[in-house]
Amino acid sequence: MNGKTSQAAYDAVLQQFEAQLIDRKDGAKLIGDELFEVGKLLDDNARLERALTDPSRNEEDKRTLITSVIGNVVDPLTLSIAQALVAQHWGHPRDLADAMEDMAVEALMISADNRDASAQISFELSALHSALLKLPIVRQHLSDTNATARQRVAFLHALLEGKNLDPVTMDLASHAARDLRNRRYLSTISWLISQISTHRGRSMVTVTSAVELSDEQIVRIKDAYRRKLGRNVYVNCVVDPRVMGGMRIQVGSEVTDNTVIAQLQHLQRAMKQ
Repeated sequence: MNGKTSQAAYDAVLQQFEAQLIDRKDGAKLIGDELFEVGKLLDDNARLERALTDPSRNEEDKRTLITSVIGNVVDPLTLSIAQALVAQHWGHPRDLADAMEDMAVEALMISADNRDASAQISFELSALHSALLKLPIVRQHLSDTNATARQRVAFLHALLEGKNLDPVTMDLASHAARDLRNRRYLSTISWLISQISTHRGRSMVTVTSAVELSDEQIVRIKDAYRRKLGRNVYVNCVVDPRVMGGMRIQVGSEVTDNTVIAQLQHLQRAMKQ
């Protein structure tokens, strides 16, 4: 996705639907899979993609068009997300399909969060990436544009048979083979790992303290921020003796600093005024 306009459009839709996806719990996986299919539909139909991103068409026309195409075959929440995305202004027609793909990954990872499986999925995709680095012939088959999407996915499934990977890992790995999107397979896996890292970062609570936190303290912090954010969170503990005491808690760009060193620095600034 290119440009601030397109990124702002995507962020607005994610903010609008994130809570509904969280409420779906495991059911968010279906939404993610369907959004992947909608994105592929756009990739395969440039005329439809241009019509849905045409700045001269009003929002209602675009909503009506996407509804006529997918309204009878997808979940109502998938349709609502697609309608919201096509109503946005995009810097480039391709950005709409990019947004569908990004939202699909987000929905799948939200379903994984419900099972505390996000770290496992990240690990499994990283392991797949590492393994493929040593297998150039396999990589070539997975990126073969002369093969059909079904053939590439079947090859991948045969390759991973018996590995007992998480269902979301399989969905993501399969998407990378099904819809190449002018990328090499390994590049898509790298991109997916990056997307998962970004997703987890929004739910990562980093706690800096002078001494190691107890299990009880970690549980209390997780519970407090799960209630505050409305989703499962991960606690990343950092021990830094320089803070002297108290805690510094960061979630995204929000920082709560109750450390002794921060209070001393605040006092020093106040005395200089």
